[in-house]
Amino acid sequence: MYLIHTPHFIQNLFPSFIWRVPTSEKKIFLTFDDGPIPNVTPWVLNVLDQYNAKATFFCVGDNVRKHPDIFQEVVDRGHIAGNHTFNHLNGWSTDNIPYFHNVRHCARIVEGSLFRPPYGKLKPKQIQFLSRHYEIIMWDVLSGDFDQSITPQQCYENVIQHSKEGSIVVFHDSVKAWENLKYALPKMLDYLSKAGYSFEALNPQYLRQSEPILKTA
Repeated sequence: MYLIHTPHFIQNLFPSFIWRVPTSEKKIFLTFDDGPIPNVTPWVLNVLDQYNAKATFFCVGDNVRKHPDIFQEVVDRGHIAGNHTFNHLNGWSTDNIPYFHNVRHCARIVEGSLFRPPYGKLKPKQIQFLSRHYEIIMWDVLSGDFDQSITPQQCYENVIQHSKEGSIVVFHDSVKAWENLKYALPKMLDYLSKAGYSFEALNPQYLRQSEPILKTA
């Protein structure tokens, strides 16, 4: 089970996490987890280019090791890379010290201050430690593209029905998500672009601006 829209009471339980960007401008912050993957990630980059869209890619370190040329292409095209552990570890089922070593292993090849835990799962001690070194990026809109039980149209609707100013939206540049992603991503970009939205990467410099987040349902 997963939530398409992260309720505000959950966001408020973990104030050290970044759930969305505090802005009233019509900006959406697309994120892609689990890459880089041959064919899928290059396709995503080409689609983003068509809409002058920038995004943040939370990369699995082992995939970067296997596909350094694709990772470099992500960076060269002006997107931001974040740490998603080296082996896509579930924090709830991994002891703290091995988890921290895995994050650091990824950090050797994916530099920067942004971290997203796989599955969004961290133990309290992991949160405490990692918050001292990273901005922990969660989301307020989950596309569900990884869910092979939903249709591509449902995936698309998940995003357009819940996205608003400052939303952090999760897609996956993975083989598992491909069928939903190849339909939903360009259709979503087209719809929201026509609605006046632009798409930006998560710049660490403005993630915690003073502008208040609108507390709308």
